[in-house]
Amino acid sequence: MHLKICTGERTSQVKFSKVWLEETARKAWSEKKARKWTLVGLAAFVALQLYFVQEMLAALILFTGVFVVFALAGLVLYLIDRAGQWGLGWAGHQARRGLTMAEEISKKQLRRPRSETAQ
Repeated sequence: MHLKICTGERTSQVKFSKVWLEETARKAWSEKKARKWTLVGLAAFVALQLYFVQEMLAALILFTGVFVVFALAGLVLYLIDRAGQWGLGWAGHQARRGLTMAEEISKKQLRRPRSETAQ
């Protein structure tokens, strides 16, 4: 068997044997096998990475949920504190108003000016 090889300006013929063909086929087969297993390994690696990414996303979602729950609890406690401060301020204002009214009442005479004195 002869194979024509073109290299630039010259064309040369290379003689090869059946043994050489078998070796080349065997190498090609092993290269195909290697390529196949490389692709299988790459697919497994990608699948593992996708699984890792899925796990990380699941953890992110869970931690986000926990963070939202704690943030809402903190917001509720803050609003309760602010409402309590407002309520104490309002109660203090009402207490001062009540004391002022009680002082005014205590300064007034409890009897009518022209009434008989109590004996």
